[in-house]
Amino acid sequence: MVEASALGARIASGVVVPLIKKLFVPDQPGAALVDKPVRIASLVSFSGEKRNVTPKDVEKVADELVRRALKAAGPREQPVDPAEALAIRNALARTLAVLGTLTIEDYDAVALGPEAFASELRARALLSVSALSRDAEFFYDQLLHTAALHILNFFSQRSTFIARQQLVQTQQLARLVQTLDILLDRLPSQTAEDAAFEALYATHIGERHGTLTIYGLDAGTSEWPLDTAYLSLEATRERTGPGGSGLHVPAEQVLAQHDQVLLRGVAGSGKTTLVQWLAVTAASRTYEHGLTHLIGRVPFVLPMRRILRPGAELPTPGKFLDAVACPVAGEQPRGWVERVLRARRGVLLVDGIDEIAGDRRESARRWLRELARTFPGNLWLVTSRPSAVPEQWLTAAGFNELTLSPMSRHDVATFVRRWHSAARADASTGVSLLQAVRTTTELNRLATNPLMCGMLCALHRDRNGFLPEDRKSLYEAALSMLLERRDRERGLDDPGGVRIPYATQIQLLQRLAWWLIRNGRSEMDRSDALHIITQALPSLNLNSDAEEIYTSLLLRSGLLREPADGRVDFLHRTFQDYLGSRLAVQELDFDLLLNNADKDQWEDVVLLAIAHARPKEAEQMLRRLVEQGTPRGKLLAAAGLPYAAEVAPAIRSFVEVGVRLIVPPGSSAEAEELARVGGELVLSLLPSAEGLDDATARHVVRAASELGSESALHFLTQFREHPNIDVQRTLAACWPRFDRELYAREILAYLPRQARVTVRDTDDLRALRAIGGWADIQVVGAYRVEDLTELIVGEKLTRLGLEASHPVEGLAWLSVFPNLRRVHVASEVAEAVAQQAPGRIELITPPPWRS
Repeated sequence: MVEASALGARIASGVVVPLIKKLFVPDQPGAALVDKPVRIASLVSFSGEKRNVTPKDVEKVADELVRRALKAAGPREQPVDPAEALAIRNALARTLAVLGTLTIEDYDAVALGPEAFASELRARALLSVSALSRDAEFFYDQLLHTAALHILNFFSQRSTFIARQQLVQTQQLARLVQTLDILLDRLPSQTAEDAAFEALYATHIGERHGTLTIYGLDAGTSEWPLDTAYLSLEATRERTGPGGSGLHVPAEQVLAQHDQVLLRGVAGSGKTTLVQWLAVTAASRTYEHGLTHLIGRVPFVLPMRRILRPGAELPTPGKFLDAVACPVAGEQPRGWVERVLRARRGVLLVDGIDEIAGDRRESARRWLRELARTFPGNLWLVTSRPSAVPEQWLTAAGFNELTLSPMSRHDVATFVRRWHSAARADASTGVSLLQAVRTTTELNRLATNPLMCGMLCALHRDRNGFLPEDRKSLYEAALSMLLERRDRERGLDDPGGVRIPYATQIQLLQRLAWWLIRNGRSEMDRSDALHIITQALPSLNLNSDAEEIYTSLLLRSGLLREPADGRVDFLHRTFQDYLGSRLAVQELDFDLLLNNADKDQWEDVVLLAIAHARPKEAEQMLRRLVEQGTPRGKLLAAAGLPYAAEVAPAIRSFVEVGVRLIVPPGSSAEAEELARVGGELVLSLLPSAEGLDDATARHVVRAASELGSESALHFLTQFREHPNIDVQRTLAACWPRFDRELYAREILAYLPRQARVTVRDTDDLRALRAIGGWADIQVVGAYRVEDLTELIVGEKLTRLGLEASHPVEGLAWLSVFPNLRRVHVASEVAEAVAQQAPGRIELITPPPWRS
């Protein structure tokens, strides 16, 4: 057998180049300045103007590469067994498909070189090759390296690349000149002693804050490189008055907008990570980050929990390094910090106002105000949990208040990918975790900030690629991390003045949760929370009053927040339902649970109560739900079966027979009713696509699509290659119920372009254009001719429906669509425009598909 590592050189460039060219759009002259940056994803195209890679498109290229490589080896030198050739083809196709998601620019990709670029593709594909033999993995690596080499060579030969190379070099030179000007303006004449110490201090900052610590994970603390782990989130500021829209800015840019910022964020939202990133970036002296406001500055990281220990005073500038136990503090020149601040070069990062006792916060505010006034012109970032300090707490000192936003779907995917890469975990487990997060409602609700995402990643990995088998265990692990382990592992010493044992915190929180659920409330008055805690105190072994206990729960648990002055609620509704259901079972409130089972907001409470209940209690709940005789009761009982630890065969059969009468639906009307009464419960009960007859498949698609959720969208992906035209049409018709871009990418991209889709605005048109265009489009409502002619892919369109025609402009503009053959227009204007339509187009009225 030929060595796999030598095989890449045996494939002639004349074979590889045509295959690689199939992956990309034709070259255009110029430097592509209008469309800059030239991201790789924007260059991918397999048919017409298609922009997204799909498995079908890329499998052909990968299959040909594998076939040609094996042919080049000769029949007697085959590097792998024939049985592994298909697995290699699939691995290579999946890796090349990543091209459609790369946001790096072609210029940067070429700078990486073929080896690093191939590694980047493989890492982003979250690909596991553990199932391949050693020779097969070498064969895959060499094919990928060969493809990467020719892809980069293709980029470098494009006329746009050559022009952009000159442009980028010009821009880099301009940035260097700008950086030098800023440094000359910002850096004072320094003594050699000051300059030498700043270099030493910058090295310390990079080493001290260059890794990110994740606390509270089952495997202990984890360290990852900050440049890999950092995730750019948004900071927002709500605007009052007419319009009411808010300011949105990347969190790392907040100090470019304002010199002094108080940034609020919930537990685990990434405040400390942002502080670390700003410190390392300011100290790096590379000046490639584009943040000119950080050039030439000196960062001072001041965690409040460290600089304000019990009995200690807040430090003066000269004591900053001593206060944080900086190992190079003793070498700093006398008066160095004051000289930096007077030169307006400081970046003061004060982290965790909430992590000091409440009676010390007023002195902290005076300290901040006095320093900001004494040393104006420096940059200040102060972080806090939302409820720790009142609104406008630092406004008088000139601080602007912003709030860190929850993670988006894209942020979650990026975090999971980076986490698995940094943890050197099997990348394939990241794929399964993302699938679980996207298809499981409770996980989707949890994955809103880096802390919770990190917890899910760790639990998933520690259980060999699986999260806890039931929601109850998942929430128990999360609560243990939030209430018990996180502060202990961070070294916090009772910052709120009272330490509450884990079991006691659970008892108090579940009382608050059950009160909210019983009263149908999403939040309560602060006075009600204090009253509930006061009532519980005689039964608890605590030497604190209700106010102290409430404050500790609010600031340290990560579960409670004050959305408005005097109001309190749970940060995650799912934890409220978990804790409330736990107390409901302890108090034997089964009648109350079952009497409210028909209400949507009680769904999770009932299911989690089944999980908490003892076997006989759970069986009784399941039986009574079915006996209620309602579709929702039967669906809830069926969904509750996996929650019960033990169910007698007779009860299980009783539940299954009850739900079999309504699932799967037998008609469109039944599908709509099933979705209406069952909600998200339906997804766990609907059958998969395999083995269904065409009619049932169509009704199942209809039921799932009625939900319009991301979980429903993922469920529908199994039907996207269904051969039946009615199923395909149903999927296409469901588009308006979902996120347009996501549905277009995950569902429409796989359907025949002849299935009819409805377009309501230009965003819909852009989503269709991003997947290469569509053949049969119905435009609902008013439209602009220029939008249709610019955004519809002309070569693809064959049928067009217009609810609102343009009698003044006529239909002569339709001539820009060369393959358009049939147009449906409103009957009241058909005669006025018919004479102006191109002769090849059949004009039909009224639209036969009007819904």
